[in-house]
Amino acid sequence: MNDLTPEKPPIHITVIAIAYVICGLWYFSWRLTAINWHLPLFSIPLYGAELFGFVTGLLYLLMTYRLAVRAVPTPIRDATVDVFVPTYNESAELVRRTLQAAQNIRYPHRTWLLDDGHREEMLVLARELGCDYLARSENSHAKAGNLNNALEHSNGEFIAIFDADHAARKDFLDKTLGYFADPTVAFVQTPQDFYNVDSFNHRMGGRRVWNEQSLFFKVIQRGKDTWNATFFCGSCAVLRRSALEAIGGFATETVTEDIHTSIKLHKQGYRSVYQPESLAFGLAPHSIDTYLQQRIRWGMGGMQVLRREHILSSPGLTLAQRLNYLASMLIYFEGWQKLVFFVTSPAVFFFGILPISAPMSEFLTYFLVYYALSSLMYTELARGYGALFLSEQYGMVRFFAFMLTTAGLFRRKIGFSVTSKELSLAGRAWLWLSPSLIVAGLTALSIPVGFYRMYHGTLPVSAGAANTVWACSTIATASVIAWFSYHRAQNRRTEYRFPLHIPMMLTLDGRSCLGLSEDLSASGALYHGEVPVWLSPESSPEVEIHLPNLVIRTKASVTFVGGDRGIANSDRTIGLRFSWASADLSRPLETFLFGSSLQFEQGGVTDQRTTLLTRLARGTPTSTSVLGAGTHWAPGFLIRSRDAHPVPVAVVSAVRDTGDMWWILCNGEFDTSQEVFLRQRQAGSETTQRVSLGSSGSLDTPTGQMHLYNVTSRHSLTLQNLGNEDDENHAEQSSNTSPDSDRNRRLRPAI
Repeated sequence: MNDLTPEKPPIHITVIAIAYVICGLWYFSWRLTAINWHLPLFSIPLYGAELFGFVTGLLYLLMTYRLAVRAVPTPIRDATVDVFVPTYNESAELVRRTLQAAQNIRYPHRTWLLDDGHREEMLVLARELGCDYLARSENSHAKAGNLNNALEHSNGEFIAIFDADHAARKDFLDKTLGYFADPTVAFVQTPQDFYNVDSFNHRMGGRRVWNEQSLFFKVIQRGKDTWNATFFCGSCAVLRRSALEAIGGFATETVTEDIHTSIKLHKQGYRSVYQPESLAFGLAPHSIDTYLQQRIRWGMGGMQVLRREHILSSPGLTLAQRLNYLASMLIYFEGWQKLVFFVTSPAVFFFGILPISAPMSEFLTYFLVYYALSSLMYTELARGYGALFLSEQYGMVRFFAFMLTTAGLFRRKIGFSVTSKELSLAGRAWLWLSPSLIVAGLTALSIPVGFYRMYHGTLPVSAGAANTVWACSTIATASVIAWFSYHRAQNRRTEYRFPLHIPMMLTLDGRSCLGLSEDLSASGALYHGEVPVWLSPESSPEVEIHLPNLVIRTKASVTFVGGDRGIANSDRTIGLRFSWASADLSRPLETFLFGSSLQFEQGGVTDQRTTLLTRLARGTPTSTSVLGAGTHWAPGFLIRSRDAHPVPVAVVSAVRDTGDMWWILCNGEFDTSQEVFLRQRQAGSETTQRVSLGSSGSLDTPTGQMHLYNVTSRHSLTLQNLGNEDDENHAEQSSNTSPDSDRNRRLRPAI
């Protein structure tokens, strides 16, 4: 396709790839000579587990060596699109947010709520929002059957599908429909990204938010795209109706209708496209039980597909497509590989047996070179989305679940289960962790036995030392993932709070104060800024939330007050619980929060980290992030010339190599050719500065753009100076006599 240009890999990736293949062949040729044939039931499985790792490494190399680079084409005009949102047992609030985001998509379309739960509240919700509602009289074939039923009742040329928890960006169809100008394209898949970074999938560290699925959606799917082997993931995708009809609709023979449908389409000669931009954001599994339940269903379905489609021999697929699909199925056999690795050290210690017959110096030479190169290959080809130790933690926590999924090779019928979006109990975490904890416990018990054997000479010290290092690594990995899993299960917050800095006004007893949210949800916020000294947890201030093109007003109750309550109008942090007069009034705030990447852009965070060799090749990297870690956020007002209405804004300052730098994030657009006035309250007193602004870009949100300006120059003014400016500011001088004087007094911070 003319919009796809395979990336030319950097030279260091080519060198690593060649070295990995050569070194792997060298290592496994030697390992074959070092097998302890006196213990075949122990030695051969270990060799097989290592060889399995090399084979999957080669497939990983195939998928990630070259990544597809695509230019987004102009969307085709006048196409008819049906947007499907299938639901079964998800909460009405969750489905509402997805439907609102779907309706907010710019390109003309028709939104359908496909209710397999036959719930009255879903019918009411669809009518309330103006969506088409469809339910079946029976629930055969689960999600695939639900989608096929919707195909029979709709007629759009293209079908966009979102799971009930995935809120789409408004430009979703603008970024995907253009690819269908090629009549051979059957579907366009986009990443499944997630907004709840406090989930089990996510790890936070500085400006990096690592997601366990980032490697797959940011690298592997792009690599598959170069081979026309990207597969449909069940959500955040657009499909051509005629292509689906050509294969008889969505595949119903397995519980993973997505990848199975992809294989059928590819076998018919259709093409797939991967648009590597996060265009929708959903809800990741919040705890270990929902995470593993989801993986078990995926694995069971993958085994069904492997059995039914005979991927390596079935006609219609290219060799590259077969290998790409095989790589996606083989991952579930990783559980058996991990089990062999986990039991090796305890077996050596408990029974004094060695699976390798070779001098320790010779073993370490081969072993360390091969495994060091394997680790380097993994991290460099991951392009900064891989995390070796974190990946090992997730590998340990799911090894037993993956072992169970391989039973799907022999089961003809497997029930479809919907991943729960509700909170789980912490007690379940220990149940799902029990396989990892049992492995760690047995390993810990075996170490003293190993020391005893080394002391009495029945186990070589060198072999004992090597196995002790391996055993300690297993115990450490299990301990960290156990602590993390239990910690996540302890999270009792019922609604995710977005870490956004949004201007907020508090009004109490006729006096107003300005601050910024530190986190924000449809039900409440953490506010930091000016607070009247008399505010207490019993207070009920009026709240204004200033969004692009929108000001939301509501009453709120104060849940707590932090900071020094003895200083009048001092900056403090308070908790707010919104008191909406009706549920409809919170909808605009929900629309703003869901279906965008604003929290990542405003926080300056990323799920990518520069790899070691890339960093060495480029030299010391310089931070290009304006917003992010190390910055200080504060509220303020911008006052336009000849404009009596102060505009609440977020002021960002950061120390860079060149000194203290300022930016202003504003919900409105300013004329950068004119000076404006920035008014802030600092240390209990009001300061005003004349500033010149330069445009630094914008952040897109569902309600409009937030504009970022860098402050190119500034100098302080007294309030008298501001009041005596020439008639550019006459409106500000005469605010007491203008029709808007009450509004001005309300917006002015309390003094």
